[in-house]
Amino acid sequence: MHTIDKIDKCKTCKIIMAKMIIRVRSRDGLERVSIENPNITISQLKTLIESQLKVPIPTQTLSTNQNLLLAKTPSEIPKFTDMSNPNTPISTLRIAHGSIIYLAYPGERAVAGPNFRPPASSARRKMTLDDLIAKQMRITRQENPNCKHVSFDRGAANSFQNYVNESLGFAVKRGGVMYGTVSPKGKVEVDFIYEPPQQGTGENLILFRDPNEEKLVEAIAIGLGMRKVGFVFTQMISQSKKDYTMSNAEILQAAEMQGESGLKEWVTAVVKLEVDEDGGGNVLFEAFQMSDMGVRLYKEGWFEKEIGRNFDPKVSRMKKDVVVGSKNTREVDNDFFLVVVKIVDHQGPLSSTFPIENRNTPVTMKALKHHLNRTRNLPFVKRISDFHLLLLLARFLDVSTDVPALAGCVQTQTPVPEGYKLLIESMASAC
Repeated sequence: MHTIDKIDKCKTCKIIMAKMIIRVRSRDGLERVSIENPNITISQLKTLIESQLKVPIPTQTLSTNQNLLLAKTPSEIPKFTDMSNPNTPISTLRIAHGSIIYLAYPGERAVAGPNFRPPASSARRKMTLDDLIAKQMRITRQENPNCKHVSFDRGAANSFQNYVNESLGFAVKRGGVMYGTVSPKGKVEVDFIYEPPQQGTGENLILFRDPNEEKLVEAIAIGLGMRKVGFVFTQMISQSKKDYTMSNAEILQAAEMQGESGLKEWVTAVVKLEVDEDGGGNVLFEAFQMSDMGVRLYKEGWFEKEIGRNFDPKVSRMKKDVVVGSKNTREVDNDFFLVVVKIVDHQGPLSSTFPIENRNTPVTMKALKHHLNRTRNLPFVKRISDFHLLLLLARFLDVSTDVPALAGCVQTQTPVPEGYKLLIESMASAC
């Protein structure tokens, strides 16, 4: 009996002493740290990170909050204090085998690749042109965006986020094309959001391009002195619990949109709902640019565009080897392609109170009549200073003459010619 007890105790001892793996996510991707004691302190964990990942302890900032990696300036990093006490056991933070923690540190470091010696026959193989190109395709982080910041018109941003929050409940994806201006200093201002025909699911956002409608949108934008400046989309609630900023499918869509635009200041905005411990929710806007390298790789066809169900959404797959750190790989952490953009807001020249196109309820002339009645005390040009109202009118006007002329009045806030005023009022009263 005594012998059996002794054996059981040994088995228990072995279980306690079994190694566990903690996943450490930094700007250089996802790495692993081996831990023999699940009850070590944060100070001891930092020592292991220094030993195994070669990140000096004084430079380490650890957190269980993934937003640590989205800090836009060094001054924001000290705000993450959940792992700042060196004497706290990691078990009290629910850090166990397989857990993910986030690591920020200044400067650059080389991420070690695998030890691999090719067989003699492979070493003698003649290198092709593709091999040479792949060996030179080194993916590094782009530290600074090509735009100074992005500023959202408050009304346009609220109209978009209210719909996805209150009507869609962040259960499916929703997207829009952002229009506005770019200053000579690279400041992007978003003044309205056009929501094209689309179908959103939990995982994908499919935009149905309507050339006729897009022609009207462009005519209005030109009359307003604006242009396409970015793309905005939402993430569903469950994505906020994942350990990535954007999925591989989202990276592909963002790269396609930015590459198509040809605008170096192009901005991609992500809108998501962050649920707190009390069950309350906060809608967050985050802004990024795809890195120059990311756009180049997309244009040159390096990305694997077929995404299987079993693919890890945190990484983008390449058709050929690329170099990340000192390692040849075909899987690149999505964060390598993202450059954080600072967000501010402003009150733009347009209102955002008119019903918005391509949503659940079609926009009709009854909406125009109601809007004009509600704003009857304002100057007429103010009453029509709404992109979504102009888009409804544009469907019944000449796109080459009438639409730019009407939008031009809105841009300069000059009186609308009497002929246009009578036409618009008659359109509203006819319903």
